[in-house]
Amino acid sequence: MCSIFGVLEVRQDLNAVRQMALRQSRLLRHRGPDWSGIYSADNAVLAHERLSIVDVNTGAQPIMSESGHQALAVNGEIYNHQDIRDRFEGRYSFRTQSDCEVILPLYLEHGPDFLDELRGMFAFCLFDEDQDCWMMARDPIGIIPLYYGHDANGQLFVASEMKALMEVCNQVHEFPPGHYWVSGQDTPQRWYHRDWERFEAVENAVMHDQEFVADAAQQVTIVRDNHQRAGVLN
Repeated sequence: MCSIFGVLEVRQDLNAVRQMALRQSRLLRHRGPDWSGIYSADNAVLAHERLSIVDVNTGAQPIMSESGHQALAVNGEIYNHQDIRDRFEGRYSFRTQSDCEVILPLYLEHGPDFLDELRGMFAFCLFDEDQDCWMMARDPIGIIPLYYGHDANGQLFVASEMKALMEVCNQVHEFPPGHYWVSGQDTPQRWYHRDWERFEAVENAVMHDQEFVADAAQQVTIVRDNHQRAGVLN
């Protein structure tokens, strides 16, 4: 469990916004007592409170891209991170061993159209200095919490818990599961689509692939065992 707090489309004095982000992020420190980090650019401030599980030594956040021009604040776990890392071997220099860092090269290669590549639970906010744009997203069923709101100046806020936004936003909304949001869009857009969500697509379905079911169950067991060894589950 970690937390993120971000201010996007900054329209006030950057130093004042940065100090405010630090103050509001401290309200979430119970979610991440191992590390507090902050990133700021002309148009964005991202703060992070970290609970170290994967890569306890070098996984501090916000995580910067290879070029240092993209910043990522993320809460969650990407189960297939090693497979993604292997795909980028020789093409991208990872800064950490964090499972969530794979979001950065995926974004750089595909833009926002990479979320179906991720297997896991996540909520994140990413800022791209090169494009002066931001992106945020949440996992398909909303395991990881995420909220957003605006203030009287039109600045956009995002946080892992509602209480970090109540003092600074006029209205606060839950970020919908299975959605993403990028600069230029008015509202979050759905990215998670599956045929089985429509009854007519599955009403006559017959289960054939028992091997697939067994493999999925094995993956769930592996994740559970990893969490137990890390002390995440009791």
